[in-house]
Amino acid sequence: MDLEVRNVRKTFGPVRAVDGLSFRAQGGRIFGLLGPNGAGKSTTIRMIMNIIAPDEGEILFDGQPIRPADKDRIGYLPEERGLYRKMVVNDALLYFASLKNRSRSEAQAGIDRWLERFELLEWKMRKVEELSKGMSQKLQFIVAVLHDPEILFLDEPFAGLDPVSTESLRESVLELGRRGKTILLSTHIMDQAERMCGEILIIDHGREVLAGAVETLKARFGRNSVVIEFDGDPEVVRGTGLVTNLITYPRWVEAELAQGCTAQQLLSALVGRLSIRRFEVMAPSLHKIFIRQVGAREGRS
Repeated sequence: MDLEVRNVRKTFGPVRAVDGLSFRAQGGRIFGLLGPNGAGKSTTIRMIMNIIAPDEGEILFDGQPIRPADKDRIGYLPEERGLYRKMVVNDALLYFASLKNRSRSEAQAGIDRWLERFELLEWKMRKVEELSKGMSQKLQFIVAVLHDPEILFLDEPFAGLDPVSTESLRESVLELGRRGKTILLSTHIMDQAERMCGEILIIDHGREVLAGAVETLKARFGRNSVVIEFDGDPEVVRGTGLVTNLITYPRWVEAELAQGCTAQQLLSALVGRLSIRRFEVMAPSLHKIFIRQVGAREGRS
């Protein structure tokens, strides 16, 4: 099931939330709709879902406007989670499956399979309100996929998850992609998008900033980024004067080589000053590209 968005716009009062966005998401690929908070990602998804109507533009499913029957082919994980907290987990899942016209036997088999996968089977007969935030997040994902949709919209699916749960959910999404599902992933977490998406659209203030295949975009921005893992003070790297746009993380940094400087010069300047475990020249990360492009639009470095 292909999705095509054509020149869509949406205004709320004086605010243009979405301003002329166009993109296409195809089956078997994960499409990333990326941007900072408030960029217009959730508004775009709500228009695709026909929750709100666009002021201008077209949204097509397999070349046609959305029809009532299409809704049973769509799965949606909203940014604002919504579960009936007083219901028993199994009953809640059966209820949501019935809204998508799944038979009770089909739904129950899927419930047991997904609960087991996410290590929630022992919580099956407990009330939703007894689950932790992370458990509830995984339960909300099950609601989105239980009816085996052809197209899946995931709005910030990793928010609030611990690393183990994040990896479990990530692998589940990738598996659905391998099964031919069309998946639109909305997130501001660039490393997750880089690991999962084949194509992306970065938006800011409702407008396109950058779009294309992830590997093509990374190649376009060159191979002048250096990743350095080390023990020591990251300011030593900055102090060499050989790098720009330094992004620091615990125990490693990503930097761009300054114009006219080489990786060998940088390595020579750091030897003896840091205990280096890894030094690699590579295409810039999606996180780096995002900061460069969005930051430049807003006057940030």
